[in-house]
Formats: sequence, C-alpha cells, structure tokens
Amino acid sequence: MAPIIVLSKSFIHNGEIPSRFTCDGSNISPSLIWRELPKGTISLSLIVDDPDAPDPNAPKKTWVHWILYNIPVMACGLEEGVSIENLPKWTLQGLNDWNRTGYGGPCPPIGLHRYFFKLYALNTMLSDLVEPTKIQLEKAMQGHIIGYGELIGKYQRQGK
Repeated sequence: MAPIIVLSKSFIHNGEIPSRFTCDGSNISPSLIWRELPKGTISLSLIVDDPDAPDPNAPKKTWVHWILYNIPVMACGLEEGVSIENLPKWTLQGLNDWNRTGYGGPCPPIGLHRYFFKLYALNTMLSDLVEPTKIQLEKAMQGHIIGYGELIGKYQRQGK
C-alpha cells in the first residue's frame, strides 16, 4: 500500500489540537492537506476516530468523529471549518458516533486522547452507501484501498 502524506495548517502531527476544533471551542474541522496520492487513485475516504474512548487508561471503544467518502482526487485537502455545502463535489458523508453526519470535534471525558485523521486512496468510486457507519464504509472499501496516510492530533480538556 502506497503512503500518503497528510498534514494540517491547524496542528502538527502528534501535536495538540487547538481548542477551537473541539467541543470546548467552535467545534469546527481543522484544515487538512494531502499529497502523493498513488497512481490509479479514483477517490478518497476520510475517517477520523479516537481509539482511547472513554478513558485512555482503560479504552473500551473507538469513537468515530467524522466520515467522508468519494472525495474526488482533484481535491488536495479540506479547508478549516469546511461546511457541507463546501465539501468537494461528489463527496458523501457517513454517520459519526453521535449518530449524525458532519464533523464532531474532540470532547474527551478524561485524560489525553489521540485523534487519527485517516485518509484512504481507493481505486474506485463507491456507490452511495446512504450515511454509512465506519464499519459499513470499511467493508465497502475492502479490496479497493491502494494508499493510506494518517495525521494524529492529541487533546485533553482542562481539568479532566
């Protein structure tokens, strides 16, 4: 699988996610930039999740914060605070663990959590999965992933 570079103007890899991108701030999505998509990429999928929920010392669930798929290859990233109307044409959304579409920022109940912004390059455009869950999207992507990259950010709420 070919590596993809995933960056953000909002925070550095393994760095702290600023509070404006969390439930303690404006809860807007950070900027994302990607480079070096493998040859043959037809579409991209993005899954943002937290494997440390609810407590990093005793994780029980990977909490899903954002799902996008069928992102066209001509998109080189997503702007900070991207609205549904400003997503790249043909991009579809899945359900996060709040059972809604769209970005839901970090809001850890306790401890320092890691947030994985995972970008998949696919050799196909997926059919409309009608707001899939992470599991449904991962199943649909099986056999089509030709590249992968991730950006990790960290966040801990003050006093938690």
